[in-house]
Amino acid sequence: MTQFSLSDLETILIERASASASESYTASLVEAGMPKAARKLGEEAVESIVAALEGDTTELTKEAADVLYHLLVVLQIAKIPLNDVLAELERRTGQSGLAEKAARGA
Repeated sequence: MTQFSLSDLETILIERASASASESYTASLVEAGMPKAARKLGEEAVESIVAALEGDTTELTKEAADVLYHLLVVLQIAKIPLNDVLAELERRTGQSGLAEKAARGA
């Protein structure tokens, strides 16, 4: 059995985005557009922060899943494939995080 991946989630999300908004939460978010999807991503990020600060690992796990899902929805609306984000992460692994951050400031 293969492990579920973000690519699997992206594939499911793309499929569900084309469904009727009355039948799919994903489709309803996509139909509502970037402002709604981005706000929902922010809400889930804040809930993740709260769970982390409270040391509630069960809740943090759930909220982290919500963040990843809503991030993929935002990327879908922006027409940014997950592979583009992964390529950027791969590019950054060629240098230390401190060097990469310093390069962004220049």
